[in-house]
Amino acid sequence: MSEQRLRNVVVLGAGVLGGQIGWHSAYKGKTVVIYDPFPDGLARGRMAVERYAEIYKVDLGAADEAIAATRNRLTFSSDLKTAVANADLVIEAVPEDPEIKNKVYRDMAPLLPDHTIIATNSSTLLARDFADVTGRPEKFCALHFANMIWALNIVEVMAHPGTTRDTLTAITEFAIEIGQVPLPVRKEQNGYILNSWLNALLNASMTLIVDGVATPQDVDRSFLIANRGCRFGPFGIMDMVGMRTCHHVADHWGTINNDTQMLANAAYLKSNMLENGRLGMESGEGFYSYPNPEFARPGFLDVPSIDAVPRIVDLATLS
Repeated sequence: MSEQRLRNVVVLGAGVLGGQIGWHSAYKGKTVVIYDPFPDGLARGRMAVERYAEIYKVDLGAADEAIAATRNRLTFSSDLKTAVANADLVIEAVPEDPEIKNKVYRDMAPLLPDHTIIATNSSTLLARDFADVTGRPEKFCALHFANMIWALNIVEVMAHPGTTRDTLTAITEFAIEIGQVPLPVRKEQNGYILNSWLNALLNASMTLIVDGVATPQDVDRSFLIANRGCRFGPFGIMDMVGMRTCHHVADHWGTINNDTQMLANAAYLKSNMLENGRLGMESGEGFYSYPNPEFARPGFLDVPSIDAVPRIVDLATLS
């Protein structure tokens, strides 16, 4: 393989996926800075990478030496100018809110070296929405990672009309260098490939809860039994993605599309989850409690005892 072009990587945002991207890139040999302007964000990010260290030992068989080397290649910063001073690649992973993303790009634009490439990890928004404000539209595209990137190792590469072929080449090389399978998005699409079907699944699942049709546990049972071998159902996935991101997506697209059901789903997430500190896996509480969620316990998908019939009938009886 040719010499790596994108060696110094900056991740904007120390949230769930930002932390994963930063840690995994460092594990694969990149020099990484994770930037977050908020002290509590940095604190959560530092705690998260310690969890990833243990996960990589268990799931990937990472040796202590590899974990130590990863830590040495990874730093945290709350100073944007210092963080991006030597960046070959900046990956934006801030909340799924256009105003927040635009502010970060505006603040960063005058600070970047001329050669730096920028990629947005947005899960539903188009790169074209932010291309001009980056100050370097030709060096900008989308690179969307799946959650649990050490195991679900796909990234989606999506251009906007001004993205150059050289930028896409460098981004795709980077994806392969850190062990990801790059999927080319052949036409601009909100939601890319993965989230075009995933967001529909999650929104439909939320609607079942908001409308009182089912519980999160029973929605997940239906999914996990119908898709034997999957590790997570829709509500386990939402806990993994994080409630902030789920709320941002539902609120944004509910507003854009004047979708009253999606807005009701967003309101449910805000009042029942966010306002109660139930952020998902990162806080230990979401639709499930971690590190031992109900869906991962023995018996979750078992045929119930005959003694359960009265309870099931009570719940199925229309009042």
